Amino acid sequence: MSNPPVRSIGVYCGSSPAADPAWLSAAADLGRDLAARDLRLVYGGGGIGLMGACARAARAAGGRVLGVIPEFLLAAEPPPATVDVVVVASMHARKMRMFEEADAFAVLPGGIGTLEETIELLSWRRLGLHGKPLVFFSPGGFWDPLLALFQKFIDERLLPAVFVGGWRAVDEVAEVVPTLLAMSRETWTTPTVNSLI
Repeated sequence: MSNPPVRSIGVYCGSSPAADPAWLSAAADLGRDLAARDLRLVYGGGGIGLMGACARAARAAGGRVLGVIPEFLLAAEPPPATVDVVVVASMHARKMRMFEEADAFAVLPGGIGTLEETIELLSWRRLGLHGKPLVFFSPGGFWDPLLALFQKFIDERLLPAVFVGGWRAVDEVAEVVPTLLAMSRETWTTPTVNSLI
C-alpha cells in the first residue's frame, strides 16, 4: 500500500526544561524546517522543553502548528499563546488525535512519555494498522539502546526482520524531514495473519 502525501508531521519529544541545550536548539531547527516546507507541526501542546522549542520556532517562522494537550496538563505545561491548541480529556485521546492529524512522525529525545507514544505507533504498524513513516532523531546515539532492543527481539525470533523497515534513525536534525518524505514514497505491506505469530 502507498501512504498519502505528507502534509502534517507529528513530533514526539521531551517536555523537560532541563534537556540538553543542543537538543532544544535542534528541536527549534526542526520547527523552522517544517515551516519552510509548509508542513504542519502536530505535537503534544506543551510550551516547555523540546516540545515548546519546536512549536515556538515553527510559529515564529510562519508555520502551522496544532497542539493536542490533555486538560490535566494545561497548568503544568501551558501551551504557547501563538499556537492552535485542542484540549482533550485524556492521554489516550491525545495520542489518537495526534495519530489522526499527522501523516508521519519524528521522534526526538524524550523520556518515558515519548517512549510510550513511540512504542504504540510501532506496535500499530506491526499489526498492519498503518504505514505512516517514523524517524528517530538520535543525536549522539540517544536512541541506540532502544534500537538494539528491537534487534534483540528480532534475534530471538519475537519479531520478524521486516520490522526494522518501519522506521529510520538519523544523527542530524536536518535529515529528519527528508527521510520522512523519502519513506512516505515507499510502499508498505500489511502483515498477514501468519506473520503476526
